Amino acid sequence: MRVIWMATYRYTLAVFAVILFMFIVRVPGLIPTSLAAPQDIQTPKTEPLNLTVILERVYLDGEVSQEFVHETCWKMENFWAKYDQWQLTNINQSTYVFRKKVDDISPLLKANGFFGVTEDGVLTIFNGRPGQSRIIQSFFQIDIKKLESTKQEELIQGIPIISKDHYVEVLETFEPYSLKKE
Repeated sequence: MRVIWMATYRYTLAVFAVILFMFIVRVPGLIPTSLAAPQDIQTPKTEPLNLTVILERVYLDGEVSQEFVHETCWKMENFWAKYDQWQLTNINQSTYVFRKKVDDISPLLKANGFFGVTEDGVLTIFNGRPGQSRIIQSFFQIDIKKLESTKQEELIQGIPIISKDHYVEVLETFEPYSLKKE
């Protein structure tokens, strides 16, 4: 008899806990909005939402660009449909941050990127011509002595990055000359 009473007591306690949890979730402001379902999705509003959207594009070369967009949103379904190709990474009040990987090199590289070598022979991308510009990205150390003189001169002068295909081609061209770490 005591076993049945204990089972009933535990069952009643579990049901009470579930009902209490459901009540707490529905009371606005009682728990953080990051844990609860967004209120604006569940209940229709008569006023539009003013949202700030940050669109982050991550390029093959590691560059990340951000675009800020101000949205006036009447229906959240339309908002989510507009950004369905993007990955939501953060929500902070009325700011939504979306990210997308772009299968291309960044506009910075297309406009002003040059392959070159540093003084210690590391294949590097510079923002501008090598030697006087800041480094954007470094790859691997090259055995300069094994390169043809024309290739050495190209790297010293800087090889402009024109497109994604050219970017990949240059990396593949110089990879066989990389010094392997043992």
